Amino acid sequence: MQPESADFDLPGVTPSRQKRSRETTAALLETGAEMLRTRSLAELSIEALCTKVGATVGAFYSRFESKEAYFNALIELAARDGARGLSRLIENEPTAGGSLAGLCRLLIHGLIGWMRNHEGVLRAALQHDDTRPSRWTPFKGLARAATGHATPPLLRIMGKGREAAKTRAIAFGFQVVLGTLVNAILNNPGPLSIHDDEMEARLSGCLLLLLEAEMKAPPRKARGSRGRTK
Repeated sequence: MQPESADFDLPGVTPSRQKRSRETTAALLETGAEMLRTRSLAELSIEALCTKVGATVGAFYSRFESKEAYFNALIELAARDGARGLSRLIENEPTAGGSLAGLCRLLIHGLIGWMRNHEGVLRAALQHDDTRPSRWTPFKGLARAATGHATPPLLRIMGKGREAAKTRAIAFGFQVVLGTLVNAILNNPGPLSIHDDEMEARLSGCLLLLLEAEMKAPPRKARGSRGRTK
């Protein structure tokens, strides 16, 4: 995905007013993100990246303070794209037809589409989460934002009553979905990959079943009661 010119206002990235220079910056970012689909961050050679783009290593370092700053820019761009996608999803809520199944499909389709677009950057960030946890922080925030944005329209369809329990079910549903997708990106254990259409269908169905189960569930006892009655 080609970064927008407004996206280049990033820490560690030297801004440029010249169109050709901006195009080179965009090409370096886009090509690097694509290369990370098949290699780790450590394996991403700046020399190989510049050769693919047709730029010099000097041109790279005139734009990015370091390889670390370059990768941070890739993470920030992916996070910004995710935030824009969230806004579009909520705007498109009417296309779900007012059904819980339709809205679940819409949400999962948007989430998986974003993760597919930024698969290499996401995997690289996850691989370095233990040593540099700040790299994954923007995506953790985005995951919380996705849950927060999805909760009001889902609650409207799920109906009145037991709002706290339903809200918790929605949050858990997204935890299940995101955990499955993160594992698919990082480990690809199978049987489904993030690129399989069946993954989207099954996760949509999984989220739907979790929410429908909560809608049918009887009121739960307060936590810590251990079944005692007064």
